[in-house]
Amino acid sequence: MTLYALLGALEQGFLYGIMALGVYLTFRILDFPDLTVDGSLPLGASVSAVTITAGHSPYLALALATAAGFAAGAVTALLNTKLRILHLLASILTMISLYSINIRIMGGPNVALLGTPSVLTDLEAFSLPLFQVTPVFFFLVATAVTAALIWFLHTEYGQAMLATGDNRQMITALGVNTDNVIIFGVGLSNALVAFSGALIAQNQGAADVNMGVGTIVAGLASVILGETICGKATIARACIAVIVGSVVYRTAIALALGLDLGGFSFTPSDLNLITAFLVIIALSLPMIKRRFAR
Repeated sequence: MTLYALLGALEQGFLYGIMALGVYLTFRILDFPDLTVDGSLPLGASVSAVTITAGHSPYLALALATAAGFAAGAVTALLNTKLRILHLLASILTMISLYSINIRIMGGPNVALLGTPSVLTDLEAFSLPLFQVTPVFFFLVATAVTAALIWFLHTEYGQAMLATGDNRQMITALGVNTDNVIIFGVGLSNALVAFSGALIAQNQGAADVNMGVGTIVAGLASVILGETICGKATIARACIAVIVGSVVYRTAIALALGLDLGGFSFTPSDLNLITAFLVIIALSLPMIKRRFAR
């Protein structure tokens, strides 16, 4: 693997690691299967792209994209908690609605951002090539988001969120309104996903309505790989493991796509196959370790 490909994999790993933190929040913390992320990632990208092309600050674009993602997640949670629609079905309904909403926001299936300012514009002042600076920048962003999430989960409200996912009946008996906790938690999850989508759009120079396809699979793969490699004994360790898993996942994909086996090579269309293979390995490793331990 070339240095350029390695740095690109690290960059993608940190970017999508923020998205994976959102997936971790719903699937592991709240025990809430949420497919909204396949729609909220392009939602963040589309809001960011439209805001920038309208002449506004790319940082304002990030804030608006995050708020839009929170609203999308809150809608899913409201469908589940107030209308008693099954969480999986509620998230699917929101996801398919977001496809049309994203096209409506962008006025078409995609928006180009070439030649427009982005959060990376200020990095051009460095003497190093941009492809060497951006992985460090996104590492710092991912680190800040991870630290903020760890801090939040150690607050009183964060502990209530943990208890809601672990034992909803118990925390309800203690007087906590679990509906509000779920609405905020799913909203926060999709806010992280939309924030990641906005960063991805500004980094790639385009927003596309189909860029969220497979987001949930990539997020789950990152969570499972990270937990297999680093463990999940504490909240801090689990959150860091998600970022590590995302980087490992993207690096493995880059290695697989660059692999040449005597005339056979993987193509971008094999991405889902590679993902499924990685998840199978990650899920099988604990069992393999136990058998060797015996």
